Amino acid sequence: MGALAVVAMVGRLVVLFALFMGVPLAFAAAADDAARDPFLAAAAITLTSGLAMSLATRRFRRELQPRDGFLLVGLTWALLPLFGALPLLLAIPGLGFTDAYFEAMSGFTTTGATVLSGLDALPTSVNVWRCLLSLIGGMGIIILAVAILPLLGVGGNQLVKTEMTGPMKDQKLTPRIADTARAVWVIYAVIALVCTLAYQMAGMSWSDAFMHMCTTVSLGGFSSHDASFGYWDSPAIEAVAIAFMMLSGINLVLYFAAWRARSPAPVWRNTEARAYLGVLVATVALLTAFLWLQGSAPSAAAALRLAAFHVVSVATTTGYATYDYAQWPHFASMLMILLGCFATCAGSTGGGMKMVRVLLLLKLSRREMLRILHPSAVTPVVLGGTVVSERVMHSVVAYMMMYGASLVALTLAMLFSGLEPVTAFTAVLACLNNIGPGLGEVGPALNYGGLSGVQLWICTLAMMLGRLELLAVLVLLTPQFWRK
Repeated sequence: MGALAVVAMVGRLVVLFALFMGVPLAFAAAADDAARDPFLAAAAITLTSGLAMSLATRRFRRELQPRDGFLLVGLTWALLPLFGALPLLLAIPGLGFTDAYFEAMSGFTTTGATVLSGLDALPTSVNVWRCLLSLIGGMGIIILAVAILPLLGVGGNQLVKTEMTGPMKDQKLTPRIADTARAVWVIYAVIALVCTLAYQMAGMSWSDAFMHMCTTVSLGGFSSHDASFGYWDSPAIEAVAIAFMMLSGINLVLYFAAWRARSPAPVWRNTEARAYLGVLVATVALLTAFLWLQGSAPSAAAALRLAAFHVVSVATTTGYATYDYAQWPHFASMLMILLGCFATCAGSTGGGMKMVRVLLLLKLSRREMLRILHPSAVTPVVLGGTVVSERVMHSVVAYMMMYGASLVALTLAMLFSGLEPVTAFTAVLACLNNIGPGLGEVGPALNYGGLSGVQLWICTLAMMLGRLELLAVLVLLTPQFWRK
C-alpha cells in the first residue's frame, strides 16, 4: 500500500514535469526548428504516463510516512531523467539511450557533465531543455510540488528534509512546510530573473541569457556553446557569472532571513557563509599570484580574470570555463577540483559535501584533541553560537564515511573498466560532487563522450548519489528499509 501511494505521487510529479516541456516547445515553435515535433511527442508520452500512473493508483492516495519520503525521492530522481531524456533521444540523430539518460541526469542533478559535441549546431529548443533541467533540479521538483501543490496529500516536511542539502535539516523559515518551500522558490525565482536581465545587459542574446541563467543559479554549468563562456570572451559577462555563482553558492534560507530583517546581516553573521566567501577570496588571490609567477598568464590582471572565473566556477560546482585549465600546472587544477568537493553552503544549489560539514569535522577534531589533554572536560561542538547535537555530529561522521567509501568504490569500478587513473578518479570526483568537468579525458576542453557505456552508468550513479547526499539513496539498499 505504501509503495502504491508513492507511485501515485510520482505520477503527479511526472505530470508536473511534462508541463515544463512547454518551455522548450515554445522556443521550438517560435524558431520553427526541427525539434518541435520531438518535443510534442515527448510531452505527450510524459503527460500520458504521469496521468496513467496517477489514475491507476488514485485509490491509494494518503499521507506519506517518513520511509515513503525516501522511496519517493529516489524514484523521482531515477525516473524523471528518463522522461527528460526523451526529447534528446527524439531530436538528436544517433544519440543512444545511455548517452541521453546520462545527459538528462547530468542536467537534473546540476552536474553539467555532457556527452554532446556540436552544441552550437543543436536546435535552440534542445539546448533550452538541457539548461532548464538544471533549473528544475537545482531546488528539486519535489520541493516545487510541495510549494505549489500543497493539496497533494503528501508528507511535505519529510520530502523537503530529504531533498534539502546539509546535515541540519530541521530548520524552518515558516511554521508551515509548504510556505517554507514557497519562500525558497520565490528567492530562487527572483535571483533567476535578475540574473537573466544582467546577462542580457552584459551582451548575451535573450535566449542565451535565459539558458545561462538556468545553469548559473542552479550551479549546473551546461552551456549552449562548445566553448562555454569562452564563446564571448567578455569580462562583463564573466563578471555577471562570477557574481551570481557566488550568490547561488550561499544558503538560500539566509536571503529570506535578510529580506525579513531588511539587512544583509543574517548572511554575514552566518559562520558557513563567511567561511565559504573567505575560502573563495583566498583561493582567487593564491591562484592569481601562482598563475602570474608561473607564467601561465601574460599579466597580473589576466591572471586575476582567469583565476576569479575558474575558481568560483569550479568551487561552486558550476563547471563553466573560458580556458582549458587542465593546461595549467597540476597544483592549480587539482586545488580547484578539491574546492568543489566542499566549498558551497548547505541549502544552496551547489554539490559536494558542503562547507558546514567540513567546519563541524574540524571542530570535532579539535574537541577530540582537547579530550586527549583533558579527558574530563565537557567540550560541546559549537557552530555560530549554537551547540550542535550529537545526533547531527553522528550523521556528519556517517556521511563522510559513506562519501569516502563511495568515492573509492566508484573509482575502483572505473579503473576495473579500463580507464586510466587520472580520468577515473577525477570523473568520479566531479560526478559525485556534481562539478561536471574533471581532468584527463573528461577535462574542461573535452567531455564525457569518450567514455564507454559502463563508465557512463557509473558516472550516472555517482551524480545521483551526490545530488541526494548518499544516505537518502543508500538507505533504499538496506534490508531494514523494506521490512514492515
